[in-house]
Amino acid sequence: MLRYAKTRLSIMMFLQFFIWGAWYATGGNYMKSHGMGDVIYLAYMTSAIGAIVSPFFLGMIADRFFPVQKVLGWMHILSGIFVFCAPFFAEGNFISTPLFLGFLLLHMLCYMPTVNLAAATAFHLLDNREKQFPIIRLFGTIGWIAAGFVVSKLLQGDATATPMRISGIGGLLMGLYCFTLPHIPPAGAGKKMSFRDVIGADAFAKLKSGPFIIFIISLLLISVPFAAYFSYVPVFLQSAHITNPAFKMTFGQMSEILFLLILPWFFARFGLKWVLLTGMLAWVCRYALFAWAAPDAIGWMIMAGIVLHGCCYDFVYVAGQIYIDKKATPEIRAQAQGLFVLVSYGVGQGLGTLAAGWIFNNIMGNGSSLQQWQHFWTIPMYFAIVVTVLFIVGFREEKN
Repeated sequence: MLRYAKTRLSIMMFLQFFIWGAWYATGGNYMKSHGMGDVIYLAYMTSAIGAIVSPFFLGMIADRFFPVQKVLGWMHILSGIFVFCAPFFAEGNFISTPLFLGFLLLHMLCYMPTVNLAAATAFHLLDNREKQFPIIRLFGTIGWIAAGFVVSKLLQGDATATPMRISGIGGLLMGLYCFTLPHIPPAGAGKKMSFRDVIGADAFAKLKSGPFIIFIISLLLISVPFAAYFSYVPVFLQSAHITNPAFKMTFGQMSEILFLLILPWFFARFGLKWVLLTGMLAWVCRYALFAWAAPDAIGWMIMAGIVLHGCCYDFVYVAGQIYIDKKATPEIRAQAQGLFVLVSYGVGQGLGTLAAGWIFNNIMGNGSSLQQWQHFWTIPMYFAIVVTVLFIVGFREEKN
């Protein structure tokens, strides 16, 4: 029975991230090819808004009144409809940039809560979360890779509406599939829920210490340069005449698998500070490689920067979630993870998306020369250097 449950959960996680991966690495090139290059950042701002709204939706509505599998199902169906319909407002007879962006926003408002709900479903059905969940989550990464292969390598659809249409179909299939999952009652039924619970204020108060505050500030700040990655790297790859950019970016997800596997050893051997520091340095190296490679479009350097994604993501975001989980007591664990999502995916990447859009529009103007791209990538590189130095100076790992 457990093996059957793990198979069902693996399929769920595969579809969960297939939906996101199908359009997220192609959106920038699609918008640029349809005259919306100056508002690319607004499309990616939708995920940050979704991450900020998600804790409120989960904490005040979904977690109290409805079974998890039904919320998952309906939210995926709605998100699938919205992303499928978005391209109708970017091409054809009724072009409207505000409506295109509005439908993407509605898509992400429905989609982002499902990321946590899918994880909650897995945690509820597994009997050994620490050992079993990483393997289940691995199928999410495989789903993202598969999406990039299909829409970019197989269908050559980086600048077309195909990825959003496939994402929409995936959302509908996922929604129907969720209705077949085991019944999971609302975890917060009958419990009082406050605004402080939703934003993690009580968790922050209980976890508050010098190192934890430095960690939260560093997490927020390093999320700022992160925002430039998915929104503008695909456009950069196309400017550098690198074919199938969304497929090439899946090499970053492939490296996630390797770095995820070595993360426990790195933790045991070097400790938290060096894990986080390694991840932050990887961000510096990534943007340095992009900047150095830009003038001559040096392919191997650009690909090396993409492959560093595994270290950038796992050694900062995954390691950060592990750090919070170890510090938090059981009664505030959910709040603490919600605080992590709010700070990193919400506020940090939201500010970063706005900053990246402003920098892109001011540096590129109406052009996109490789020399301009060099100037563009040096800014997040310098920002990542400053964050890394502040972390080195300010963070002191607490002894258990």
